[in-house]
Amino acid sequence: MIDPMTALAFSVFENRGVYALLLGSGLSRAAQIPTGWDITLDLTRRVAALEGVYAQPNWAAWHQERFGAPPSYSKLLDALSNTAAERRSILHSYIEPSGQDLETGARRPTDAHHAIARMVRDGYVRVIITTNFDRLLENALREAGVEPTVVKSEDDLAGAVPLAHARCFILKLHGDYLDTRLLNTDAELELYGDVQNRTLDRILDEHGLIICGWSGDWDTALRAAISRTPSRRYPTYWASRGTPSDAAQDLIRHRGARLIAIDDADSFFTGLQQRLETLEANARPHPLTVDLLIGTAKRYLAKSEHRILLADLVTSEVARARKLIEDHGFGAQGRFSETEFRNRIATYEAAFEPLARISIAMGRWGVGDEFSLARDVLHTLARSPRQNGLVAWSKLMTYPAALFFVAYALGTAKAERLDTLHQWLNLPLTTERTREETPAFDLLFGEMWQGGERDMWNLLDPSLQRWTPFNDHLVQLCQGWFASEFFDDADVELTFEWLELLVGILMTVRRANKDHIAAILEGRGGQRNFLWSAIGRTAWHSDNQERLLNRMTRDPTAAALLAAGFASGDRELLDLLDRNFRLVMENQRWR
Repeated sequence: MIDPMTALAFSVFENRGVYALLLGSGLSRAAQIPTGWDITLDLTRRVAALEGVYAQPNWAAWHQERFGAPPSYSKLLDALSNTAAERRSILHSYIEPSGQDLETGARRPTDAHHAIARMVRDGYVRVIITTNFDRLLENALREAGVEPTVVKSEDDLAGAVPLAHARCFILKLHGDYLDTRLLNTDAELELYGDVQNRTLDRILDEHGLIICGWSGDWDTALRAAISRTPSRRYPTYWASRGTPSDAAQDLIRHRGARLIAIDDADSFFTGLQQRLETLEANARPHPLTVDLLIGTAKRYLAKSEHRILLADLVTSEVARARKLIEDHGFGAQGRFSETEFRNRIATYEAAFEPLARISIAMGRWGVGDEFSLARDVLHTLARSPRQNGLVAWSKLMTYPAALFFVAYALGTAKAERLDTLHQWLNLPLTTERTREETPAFDLLFGEMWQGGERDMWNLLDPSLQRWTPFNDHLVQLCQGWFASEFFDDADVELTFEWLELLVGILMTVRRANKDHIAAILEGRGGQRNFLWSAIGRTAWHSDNQERLLNRMTRDPTAAALLAAGFASGDRELLDLLDRNFRLVMENQRWR
């Protein structure tokens, strides 16, 4: 029989956004946020202290003996406070982290909160119902780059984003601990307002339900809402530690829910989220499917009458890849972490590998009529929406454009289509981040290896601390992706470094004219007798340096480079660049 967790993961994966979560106080147990029963016992202890009693092995038994009834969360709050504002003050101390909590990491989002946030970010969950007062879930969501729509009262519902339009809709049934409109006592929990009931009814009717951390014992109005649900079009899963209470079992029978025995909320939600990641990885296009796609693109490239079919193929692949990224919800918001950086890189690459392989085929086998299509795709990928947030995440949104850009450039470099390559490298791009035209070679390629991004890209393999981690990663990626376009891995590496050298020409000439470079080489530029030039791996990888420099300066390649527009078509400038690059490489050997 299929394990219930596996069945749940499959159902959530295949029905993205269909399941709503119902979360109770058990979710925050690991964050040392007390449950209602924990608060009840502590309030009992505090009442006892006022009567001079300070040590009891069982506070519930003491309350029973002293008052003739078991302790009640609702009745204790009623007895100790007269208004909702007073009850809020009492609860504040149980939820708000103290200075010591901040030092020890207590009362912060747990593994369960972060796993839920990732599921929301990836589009698997959109609606969350919770009886919790704390803000741990909201904090975890914001760290993951998701700004939730939070409804904590009838007033909030009146002005909230419609449920269908919210990326994440959180219905806090009992309110927020920083809001005086809390629902705590039995009387307050017996009935919800009309608007809240309608919203709750709609959610329970239109969604499947995953319940965790909620006992079902105290929330009369919520039990009633679940019981009156008119249909059960999607399943209900109830995650429970131990045997569910009688009230919970009644609801399980009513909903036909499937019970999942769990150790705790952390292991349940992290396990579910990891299963979803596994399913996501296995859902990538099969290599044979990708090979068929590339074969189709090459057939279309072979005949100019198929250019419309090629455009349709490429356009549909762009839409598919962008949809995958949109479903993951990658934006500029959220805290930076090594894990999230590696996750985003892996996701981008998995989504855009087929398009990159089509791109190199277009560059390698095209004859010119494919250029406008490649240009339009590049403009589309580079126009990521402007978002407030971390600069690192904002820059990374152009990574798919960089993959497409480098692939086409490698293809044209391998085919020695130098005119097309020069035009491609110099395409003016305007992104929402830069807001000004920048040559594509600088924006999508050269900028990544000039030093500022080195620390970030080294996170892909922190043990190595490479000098050009972005370029090194791309070489490894291209060796895996583009084997059919080259003879072997060494050919990929050599072509990539040839591309680096050509980009180095463009970058250096953009910074300095011929007279300036000549003056520096003659020692008139200061202590250093060369102009520092970014030439990527070529600067330190001595295996290919001499071969590439000779290729750059000897005919017929040198003549073809100048005719294409490299080094401004000036032979003297090309020779100066050769001298300068050799000095850069010599200097690099000593680093």
